[in-house]
Amino acid sequence: MAQQAAEEDSNVIVVTAQKREQNLQDVPIAINAIGNEKLDQLQVSELQDVVKFLPSVTIQQGGPGFAQVYFRGVASGENANHSASLPTVGTYLDEMPITTIQGALDLHAYDLARVEALAGPQGTLYGASSMAGTLKLVTNAPDPSGLYGSVGVELNNVAHGDFGSIYEGFVNVPIAEGAAARLVGWYRDDGGYIDNIQGARTFASSGIRQSNVALVEKNFNDAETYGARLALGIDLDENWTIKPTLMGQVQNTQGSYSQERSGQTTGELQTVQYNPEGSRDKWIQAALTVEGKIGNWDVTATGGHLRRKTETQSDYSDYAYFYDALAGYGNYFYDNAGNLVNPNQYIEGVDTYKKSFGELRVASPADAPVRFIGGLFAQRQSHIIDQNYIIDNIADSITVTGTDSNIWLTMQKRVDRDYAAFGELTYDLTEKLSLTGGLRYYKFDNSLQGFFGFSSGYSSRTGEAACLNTDGTTRRANPSGTPVPILVDGSPCTNVDKSTSDTGFIHKLNATYKVNDDVLLYATWSRGFRPGGINRRGTLPPYGSDKLDNYELGWKTTFGAFRWNGAVFQEDWNNIQLSFLGANGLTEIRNAGISRIRGVEMDAGFRAGGFSINTGFSYNDAQIRRDFCAIANANFDCSTPGNSLLASAGSRLPVTAKLKGNAIARYEFPVADWDGHVQFAVNHIGSRKSDLRPAQNAIKGDLGAYTTADLSVGVKSDLWSIEAFATNLFDTRGIVNTGVQCLETVCGTGVTPATPTGGAFYDVLIKPRLIGVKFSRDF
Repeated sequence: MAQQAAEEDSNVIVVTAQKREQNLQDVPIAINAIGNEKLDQLQVSELQDVVKFLPSVTIQQGGPGFAQVYFRGVASGENANHSASLPTVGTYLDEMPITTIQGALDLHAYDLARVEALAGPQGTLYGASSMAGTLKLVTNAPDPSGLYGSVGVELNNVAHGDFGSIYEGFVNVPIAEGAAARLVGWYRDDGGYIDNIQGARTFASSGIRQSNVALVEKNFNDAETYGARLALGIDLDENWTIKPTLMGQVQNTQGSYSQERSGQTTGELQTVQYNPEGSRDKWIQAALTVEGKIGNWDVTATGGHLRRKTETQSDYSDYAYFYDALAGYGNYFYDNAGNLVNPNQYIEGVDTYKKSFGELRVASPADAPVRFIGGLFAQRQSHIIDQNYIIDNIADSITVTGTDSNIWLTMQKRVDRDYAAFGELTYDLTEKLSLTGGLRYYKFDNSLQGFFGFSSGYSSRTGEAACLNTDGTTRRANPSGTPVPILVDGSPCTNVDKSTSDTGFIHKLNATYKVNDDVLLYATWSRGFRPGGINRRGTLPPYGSDKLDNYELGWKTTFGAFRWNGAVFQEDWNNIQLSFLGANGLTEIRNAGISRIRGVEMDAGFRAGGFSINTGFSYNDAQIRRDFCAIANANFDCSTPGNSLLASAGSRLPVTAKLKGNAIARYEFPVADWDGHVQFAVNHIGSRKSDLRPAQNAIKGDLGAYTTADLSVGVKSDLWSIEAFATNLFDTRGIVNTGVQCLETVCGTGVTPATPTGGAFYDVLIKPRLIGVKFSRDF
């Protein structure tokens, strides 16, 4: 802890971006790093908080625990469906990759040594799904030098909402010579600020009336997060160390984090939900790292296992309501006596993840003129998908076999396997000029098995009717055939059983020129990739890998108290995995695009006496370079039979703003025997497209630009710290995600009771103004 503070005070941060400990200013890649003390100063408690201060990074989320992270505009508007593409960004917790298909773990940010954001492809060292960048969360290691710790309490209130609190602490305990343990714990209670207001509506086809009076509640989107970490550090001798870690977290949320767009029924920070909503996200991770030397070479063996389970409840009644208004949907749902039932629909889901990985790598001496780092990597991650779309009391004949009242069931097992051999070789041509070449050979083998769809009594074409027989026919075509075995427990039968695999390699070439000890210039050509996968619709082929080529010129400079780093780049994104809703509202993924992203990133800092200022800025011009067709073809010709143009060449990629920037000014001064401070931070995010396809973007609308400001004042002594703060000081309504429940064929055509076919639109907002005070005591 003291070491990290000293590093930040001297404008030096040690990072492990290249899997060696290096001064950030000596690393020839675009990297932002925020250390332990700065994370605390910026009131960072979750992933969304830290992304504000990383110019190259964008976050899109639907609520706590369900976030997608993007670097440099590499986003095509993926809907993050459980059987869709892997993320474009790799997330690491210390040495372990923790990226899952539903997004990054929403780890409470406490006792972190630093957060490192590595922009651009990091494929040679970090592999699959670090195609656009890598986000590393590095925890503080056990320290055998002494017994010490800290405890802290925060009390806060969110504007228009409830009170909240945070309790956290750690203790570092030497347990023997050269051995120590570090125990960390946290509890966070976030107050809600979205109101579920009273509403009622009548289904047009049946006259059945629906009301949410039993669910009306103010500030109903509260959250509770608690967890712990136990880490050991044991020096076996002067060369070998083992570091086992056990870490886990539980996050419970209630309600919705979306504001229903203001119209006839709702106002600001309000929604009308007809079914309970919420989630329970719990995970545990065990990891072991062994570090040592063979001769003068460093050897690292690391491995780990992650288990995660998310249980969700979601209101899906809007879809039922608008579908009924269009097609008399409600007349399809009846009980065993033939009476119509309320077509209200809701979703209960359970997603279960298991992830295991291992890596063995060696590194030659860091001070030699020729340096090598390389190794072997293997990873296996599985995902059991259990999604129940429920309409209460429907007849057995239209209920998915084996469920209580499901109109639809998804019960699948997805397995993604990755294997690789990698290496980077650096040669110092002169004292100032170095050349680096990197290569990663990879193999992936991904599969999807199980069931999705309706009962055979509700649909004669999909779901159970499409289940497979051993002779290759379906139940619909050959009802008397022999069914293939049930591959996923809980499935009525099997209608998807596919796999895809491929091998290939990616590269990195870098030239670094150190003008002097304070100025470094570099040029890089690097490539990243994302593995292909399976389309769950059986008639569609698997989708292949996509790749990103990065051409980058960058600089790192330090002139006394002034630091200025930056990079200009062009990225060519080829064979893009584009996902969209196809027939029957099912996600389809096609390799159908080519994009070019040009941009610049800069960060600067200055410190003199007690005053410091740090700024960051990014500009991204991201657009597709060929027409995006519904059915891909080599000529990008969308006029072929059965095809259609979804987005024309020149369309801007969604999610990421062209402009993003932040500035942090801090002044520290003495107050009697204490050290005082005042800090002001401002963040700006420009407007963003919500969808790559112009027609769909016109329906959902652009995500508007917004600016937020944070303020804090406080004092600290050697043992005590007291601080008052306000985040989002001016209570800005920034939108980070948007969605709609409707039928795509009529979406947006009307939202009045007279023409109820337009859908319900929802915007996920940043947290309103949060005012709080926090106390900590070191010992």
